[in-house]
Amino acid sequence: MITLRQLRYLAALAKHGHFGRAAEACAITQPALSMQIRDLERILGVVVVERRPGEVILTDVGREIARRGEDVLAASRDLVDFARHRSGLLTGRLTLGVIPSLAPYLLPRILPLLQTQFPELRLELRETQTRQLVEDVKSGVLDAAMLALPVDEPDVRAIVLFEDLFLLAVPANDPRRETARVAAEDIDQSRLILLEDGHCLRDQALAFCATARGRTTGAAGAGFAASSLATVMQMVAGGYGVTLIPQIAADVERRDDRVKLLRLKNPQPGRSIGLVYRNTSPRKADFAALGEVVKESVGVPFTATVNGKRAGP
Repeated sequence: MITLRQLRYLAALAKHGHFGRAAEACAITQPALSMQIRDLERILGVVVVERRPGEVILTDVGREIARRGEDVLAASRDLVDFARHRSGLLTGRLTLGVIPSLAPYLLPRILPLLQTQFPELRLELRETQTRQLVEDVKSGVLDAAMLALPVDEPDVRAIVLFEDLFLLAVPANDPRRETARVAAEDIDQSRLILLEDGHCLRDQALAFCATARGRTTGAAGAGFAASSLATVMQMVAGGYGVTLIPQIAADVERRDDRVKLLRLKNPQPGRSIGLVYRNTSPRKADFAALGEVVKESVGVPFTATVNGKRAGP
């Protein structure tokens, strides 16, 4: 009979493509991991990996076994969660992923509330891009993730948390007044600075500009892309261009007096922030409670200050 341990080792091997790195990730020796994989092959009667110098490649059947094994591992985690978390809401360990354009601005709002309202919760956080977060939720590595919706995955459910409008960040010497509302077609795309590929905020900004102009737009015209919104804002502050910034970040990023934030004309673009989790997770009540904490922390409908004034719809 195959074991969960063997499935975990196979999952690590599929992820790392190397016996040594997979063994390190599983905190065992390489010979021990290799032996478990051979035992798995013997039990199943198939070859799951091609062993090559310096790397391993899963066979076709090996990839399918690894995929199905991820489902088994996720179900086993859900079983443990069901047993451990029946005593009360948001107790014990919960692994939560957050996208980078949200984490620095939302977490300072919700963490104090969680500590006060749910002191027995042991929260573990991971900040990375949407695609990886969704995969980690599906595989059970993460219990849930906060990101921009929609997520087109049949095995994942979502709780809508709040709507996050976009604002235009420009250098402080921009001639437009702080009370101005900017049309999308008036944004100079040759000076548009965005996050690097893989960030959903970049895709949303480009999609907005493309829709407004009735054409497909390409990469950021300013010839620069960053991995963090804070870096993008420093470029704007230095006069290198402009950017679209989510409203959740306004109260933090507007502290730099070298930058001012302008509202966009209606219909204002934005993103819907949600909490996603596996359909099979037994912790739906926990996720609902976490969602209420998030809503409480930002206010629903959410508003933020822009240059000292309220910035709502």
